[in-house]
Amino acid sequence: MSILQLNDVSRSFGALKVADAVTFSLSEGEALGIIGPNGAGKSTMFNLIAGNLLADTGTIRFSGNDITRTPPMVRCTEGIGRTFQIPQPFEKLTVFENLLVAAAFGSRKREAEVSDRCADILVETGLADRANQPAGSLGLLQRKRLELARALATDPKILLLDEIAGGLTEAECHALVETIRGVHRGGMSIIWIEHVLHALNAVVERLLVLNFGKVIGIGEPQAIMASREVREIYLGIEI
Repeated sequence: MSILQLNDVSRSFGALKVADAVTFSLSEGEALGIIGPNGAGKSTMFNLIAGNLLADTGTIRFSGNDITRTPPMVRCTEGIGRTFQIPQPFEKLTVFENLLVAAAFGSRKREAEVSDRCADILVETGLADRANQPAGSLGLLQRKRLELARALATDPKILLLDEIAGGLTEAECHALVETIRGVHRGGMSIIWIEHVLHALNAVVERLLVLNFGKVIGIGEPQAIMASREVREIYLGIEI
C-alpha cells in the first residue's frame, strides 16, 4: 500500500522549472533513495512534500489524503518528518530539551506526555550520553544524530532525510548508517537524498534519479546505477 504519491507535480521559479511532472509513490515501510547532481531539484522535492513550497500543478497524497495545499506545520503533525542538510538545533537548549520541543509540537501533547518517548529516541540515535549537553556544543556527527532524533520525535509516518551523511568521515558515516538501518527495520518509511551512494545502498530498496527537475529513472539500485544515462550524469560521483 502506498503511503505517499506524487502525480505530475511541477514547480517553477519564473522560467526555471525545478520540478517537472514528478510522479512516483512510496510504499509503507519502504526506503527510497533519491540521487541527482547539484541543482537537480532534490531538496525542492522535499520542500514540496513537506509543504515549504507549494506545487504549481499536480497532486500530492499522503495516507490517502490530498495534501497538495496543506500547510507545512499540519503535514508535520500528520506524520511527515524531515531533516535539513545543515542542522540548526536550538543551541542553548540541551539535547533532550530539543527533542521535547519537537515531540510536543509534532504530537500536540504536553512535554510530560512525550518525555519517555524522547528518552527512547536518545538511546535509539546514540545520544543518551549527551542528553544534558547544550546542543551548541555538539560536533558534526552528533549534530546529525540530533537532527535525526528531532525528526523522529515528531512521531513521523514518513522520514525525509536530506544529505544527512554529508560531511562525515567514513567511520562516522558508517555509524550513522547503522542507526538509520535500525530506524528502518522498525518499520519507518524513508525517503533519503544522498550523494554517498554506498550509504544509500546499505538502506534503500529503490533509487530514484532526478535531473533538471525530471525523474529519469526509478528502480532497484544496481539496475539504476548500471544505466548509461545515470552514469553519464554521475561521472565522478562517489559510488
